Amino acid sequence: MNAVPELAVVVPVKNEADNIEPLVTEIYAALDGVVEFEIIYVDDGSTDSTPSKLVETRAKFPRLRFLRHKTSCGQSQAIATAVKHAQAPLIAMLDGDGQNDPADIPNMLTRWKSEPEATREKLLIAGWRANRKDTSSRRWASKAANAIRAWALKDNTPDTGCGSKMFSRALFLDLPRFDHMHRYLPALTIRAGGKVESVVVNHRPRGAGASNYSNFRRALVGVPDLLGVMWLMRRSRNPAVEIPPQ
Repeated sequence: MNAVPELAVVVPVKNEADNIEPLVTEIYAALDGVVEFEIIYVDDGSTDSTPSKLVETRAKFPRLRFLRHKTSCGQSQAIATAVKHAQAPLIAMLDGDGQNDPADIPNMLTRWKSEPEATREKLLIAGWRANRKDTSSRRWASKAANAIRAWALKDNTPDTGCGSKMFSRALFLDLPRFDHMHRYLPALTIRAGGKVESVVVNHRPRGAGASNYSNFRRALVGVPDLLGVMWLMRRSRNPAVEIPPQ
């Protein structure tokens, strides 16, 4: 890859071997000729054939780079590792299970570029799965969680759990990081003085494999996380900085 990439597509994965090559193929189809891009996978301590499948896929798709956590550190840390190693200043995030559609990225990029350049650095484009392809129990749990978060955090985002997101690398690196922080990116962006825009995205059934999360596990960690983010929101300050003549 000769040109410096404008966009990095980051994909955290754990035990997603069968979904890697199909998703990378779709990312190429969506972005090749549209924007200079790189793809960064982070394997979060997989115990299946994910590492070898990444090697195989990299041989076919040279824009793919990948890193590995020796032990599982969670999805948020995998995203942080990918963002820190990205060369591009703009990040598009996708889940590794194939449910997020890479074909939505060009539309998100157009929306990003329609914003005044001065405000893009603190802009988050959040995907909205208006027509989810999940089980009824997962849809119900997500709807309840979104309602509680919207009431508690006033993040004005209908679907904070959607994996399709776009943001500047600088914004992400300026946010507080903790386990499961990826579920609170809209609230954390607002806390940082930024702006959140939601766009409807396509949502698909899982490509292969099984989810690493259950509704019970999400709820178990969700309460302390929500309380922690509420505390962060209350303690935030965004000063207007003036630089006097030197």
